[in-house]
Amino acid sequence: MDPVVSAFMQRIVWSLTSALVWLMINAVAGLKFELAFFDGNHRIGTILFYCWLVGSIFLLFRLFKRWWKEHL
Repeated sequence: MDPVVSAFMQRIVWSLTSALVWLMINAVAGLKFELAFFDGNHRIGTILFYCWLVGSIFLLFRLFKRWWKEHL
């Protein structure tokens, strides 16, 4: 396989994998530990969960930008 195509496919796989891992971590934290719901319980935990959610998506997009910035 051409090295340029291989590098491009590797970027795609790494991007999809990191996005899915991010999604699974936040889904488990939000749903399993009930941090995504405002039901009166876990007030501090819910606030920290949403701060983590915003901060981690920002870092994930920065990572994507760094991976995809350079040309093949």
